Amino acid sequence: MSFKFEEYGLFIGGRWTSPAKAKRFETVNPATKQAVGSFVLGTPDDVARAVAAAQKAFPAWKETPAPKRGEVLLEASRVLKSRKALMGETVTREMGKVISEGLGDVQESIDFIEYMAGEGRRLFGETVPSELRSKFCLTVRQPKGVVACITPWNFPTAIPNWKIAAALVCGNTVVFKPATATARCAAEVVKVYEDAGLPPGVLNFVTGSGGVVGNALIDDPRVRTVSFTGGVDTGREVYARGAKGLKMVHLELGGKNPVILMEDADLRLALDGVLFGAFGTAGQRCTATSRLIVHEKVYDVFLEMLTERLEQFSVGDPLDPSTGMGPVASADQEKKILAYIEIGRKEAKLRYGGRKLTGGAYDRGYFIEPTIFETKHGTRISKEEIFGPVLSVVKVGGYEEAVRVANDVEYGLSSAIYTQDVNRAFRAIQDLEAGITYVNAPTIGAEVQLPFGGIKNTGNGGREAGSVAVEEFTELKSVFVDFSSKLQKAQIDSETAA
Repeated sequence: MSFKFEEYGLFIGGRWTSPAKAKRFETVNPATKQAVGSFVLGTPDDVARAVAAAQKAFPAWKETPAPKRGEVLLEASRVLKSRKALMGETVTREMGKVISEGLGDVQESIDFIEYMAGEGRRLFGETVPSELRSKFCLTVRQPKGVVACITPWNFPTAIPNWKIAAALVCGNTVVFKPATATARCAAEVVKVYEDAGLPPGVLNFVTGSGGVVGNALIDDPRVRTVSFTGGVDTGREVYARGAKGLKMVHLELGGKNPVILMEDADLRLALDGVLFGAFGTAGQRCTATSRLIVHEKVYDVFLEMLTERLEQFSVGDPLDPSTGMGPVASADQEKKILAYIEIGRKEAKLRYGGRKLTGGAYDRGYFIEPTIFETKHGTRISKEEIFGPVLSVVKVGGYEEAVRVANDVEYGLSSAIYTQDVNRAFRAIQDLEAGITYVNAPTIGAEVQLPFGGIKNTGNGGREAGSVAVEEFTELKSVFVDFSSKLQKAQIDSETAA
């Protein structure tokens, strides 16, 4: 399969363009540090042109029947299916996740686009009875207008499609600003919609920094909704900036996700889940398992199983199907993770790993060993999001303590419990403070037909995916149809009025 360096422009009003004298930047393969693509460093003027194109395209796209909008999305899913192998390779080359996960990233995109295509024949409102005779009450969903979609690098096709597909089927037009680190994946996502027949201006694409392109998008008064996935600190800035324009701002932010391992758990099943949850995607998922809370009765035996398994866990070329974990995504990520490992060395017991891998092919990329710390609850590594292959393990005496430790962080995205006690499993579903809870499965593995999101500092209350995905991108209008042919006064006391 051929893969070569490419130059990309901006996509505005249905055309790929590179503004004269535009500055450019390159993305690199984190396994080799080789350049993957070249992209325009967008400006506020570029953002203004993209928003103008989206605004111009909005009336016609809004008037396109929702089932027809769904047909365009269905065609996009077909186009993406035909490109799955190459797109998955692009994800792995540009972001660094192993090839099975790169292909999974693309498959999640396909699944969600197909799911949203069906929403074109739903977009449910509701009908309710009126308190008056000969009167009909209902709600309808209407698009918001121009939407800004700002996405991270860790799921470089799936997260953009979560936002774009939902926004489009609802009748909005979009300006898409991806993470600079995975701009090629994002550009290829845009090409899928272009080749599926999306009308010019409905989807626009501007690359560049968050401080320039992102801020210009959020500040533009023509943008009515901002959908952002990223870090907590940046999310706060986005939220405050959008609030100045009274915009709807949807935030998906961080996590510090726990797996609770009870004394009656199937330890072999849990071992597979913890390995995948903690070290899949090199821990670079907002739902990654970053805390393992283990009952004291199985603590020693499970940690021995975990460290033994890691001895056979391969870190290396992410394009090799036998590799268990690839590099972290960038030099900045590597620096941040290694800094947290040094913090962990000072406040906890290093059980496994803890090094930057060097020598041979490792010297060409950003490779870090899977790392395990034994720690007490309350340390920085047990409470702060690291976003890397670092697992903090905490010993507890029972269920109540496990839940208390699990909940005592500022995040609330994903959670999991391994137990064979059905009553305790259902208690955990109720007790764990998180938007997602798994029973006898790791903290990763969300499916597109259910809502995705969390509580506390994980976001500001909204959800993506599932049937509620349309709520972020639609306005609800209440409609009252009175066919009585006379003035009727709702909620007016007829005796007093007389």
